[in-house]
Parts: sequence; structure tokens; C-alpha cells
Amino acid sequence: MGPGDLEYLSIKAFQVIKDVDVVVGYNTYIDLLADLINEDQEVISTGMTKEVDRTALAIEAACEGQKVAMVSSGDAGVYGMAGLVLEMVNEKGLDLAVEIIPGITAANAAASTLGAPLMHDYAVISLSDLLTPWEVIVDRLEKAAAADFVIALYNPKSNQRTEQIVEAREIFLKHKEPSTPVGIVRNAKRGSEEMVVTNLDQMLEEEIDMVTTVIIGNSETFTFADFMVTPRGYEV
Repeated sequence: MGPGDLEYLSIKAFQVIKDVDVVVGYNTYIDLLADLINEDQEVISTGMTKEVDRTALAIEAACEGQKVAMVSSGDAGVYGMAGLVLEMVNEKGLDLAVEIIPGITAANAAASTLGAPLMHDYAVISLSDLLTPWEVIVDRLEKAAAADFVIALYNPKSNQRTEQIVEAREIFLKHKEPSTPVGIVRNAKRGSEEMVVTNLDQMLEEEIDMVTTVIIGNSETFTFADFMVTPRGYEV
């Protein structure tokens, strides 16, 4: 479904959502799509951490012959539900037609607000250790920073997880200059979008939460006006 606002929903995704019999998704995503869902469609929604339950219900409805849309924010194949759907279909040995509809990711949405910070090689890393051990995440942060990637951080901070973003910044400072540009975008491409361009030294002074995408530049990234740019290498 893209980042949130319906104007960033692809035409294909719009058509699919309007055409299906059942729409399945996380409560917040269903709320964002409320204007597209009609009274003849069945809606199945659950809270956070109920991904497996939602997927099982979606597959059950599909096995009954209904057309089902499993909704993810951003792109369904990027930290989304596409993988879980395919895993469960495979595990159960089901002969179901599954189509993945691409969408605009949080990283791409935030980057467009900031300017052009992802013009060269970049890594996307989630700081949530709910499904990935923190030591694995630390290893990935170290390697991405040492390789001078631009780095987009998902799930950077929650009410319970407050130290991960602090440790991530410490790792980056081992490999990047304190003046390295950092872009912070909350609610990217939604009506309440907020954006600030700062640097690695001062980034923790800004508001960062679970609806925030943080983009840390590489050694070539620069800023001007309100833009953040990572040169691709073209001659200017």
C-alpha cells in the first residue's frame, strides 16, 4: 500500500484492493485504506505481533475460493507480509495463486522528502530485535558503516527500545565523521510528515520513534538548502 497516503498507492494496488472479496491487515493499515474498502468486502484485522494469525486467516479465506488481499505498508516484500504468506503456502503444500504487488518503501518515501540521499549504494537495516538477535544487527551495522554505505534505519526507536539507536550511532561514529549528514523523516508521505536534516553528531537531539526513517549519509553525502544528496559520480 506504499507509505500511507492513498495518492502514493499504485494503480495496480488500488485495483486489487477494490476487486477482492476479503481485505486482511494490521489495524492501522486497514484504517488508512478505509476509503477504498466497501461494505460488501469482508475485513480481517488484528493488532501488532499477530502476523501469523492474520496470514492463516487470509489463507483460509483463499482456500474457500475467495479473492484475498493481504495488506502491508511500504512494499509487501520489504519487512512485509509477502515472505510469510509464501512460507505458509509452501509449508502447507497449497496450490494457491499468489501475486505480490510492489509498493513504495519507507526508505524511498523518506529519501524523496530529503532530496536524493540514496543515489549510490545503500543498506536498509531494521533496529528491531523482536525477530532478529541484537548481536546480528550490530554486526550488520558495523559492516555497512565500514563499507561506507548510505544506511537507512527502520524501526529505530520505540517506548521499550531506546538504547539501540544510541548504540547504532556509536557504531557509525567509529567509521563516519561526526559531520556526516543525517536525514530524519517521521510519517513519510503521510499527511503529518515531518523532516529534519542534521548530522551524526547531533542526530539524537531530534525526535525519533517507530514511524521514523533515519538515513545516514556516506563520506560523499552533502547538504544544501533543505536537501540531502549523495553524488552518483556524474560529471557536473
